[in-house]
Amino acid sequence: MNDLEKFEQRQVQTLVTDKKIPAFDAGDTVRVNVKITESTEKETKTRIQAYEGVCIARGGKGINLTFTVRKISYGEGVERVFPIFSPSIDSIELVRRGTVRRSKLYYLRSRSGKSARITEREVDRDEAGTPVSSAPEKKAAVG
Repeated sequence: MNDLEKFEQRQVQTLVTDKKIPAFDAGDTVRVNVKITESTEKETKTRIQAYEGVCIARGGKGINLTFTVRKISYGEGVERVFPIFSPSIDSIELVRRGTVRRSKLYYLRSRSGKSARITEREVDRDEAGTPVSSAPEKKAAVG
């Protein structure tokens, strides 16, 4: 590991402690709250705008980690690429998880209507309501 990779790793550790970033993959619906700066001649205002859509790709590594979110706005598909550690991102919320078999969902660009839907991933929960892994436990072989 060279010096640049060590520096990036330290930067990522400091940024992760500042922000709470949920674990999400392609196919999950996320709501990204983006800081928008509006300026006039007299003053500068900052507001937060929500951008909700399906995460269709994750890319990069380290401090350059990005994700692409696609949404339909007034019948037109809109995609936006966000760096995860960008200071313009206020927060990221996971709305729902989707079941997909690919890591890049670029095929959604040519689909519309029902064929562009992604089914929701079911999560098993215990009595307290906390998510439990649905994978069967492996038992040790006896004998």
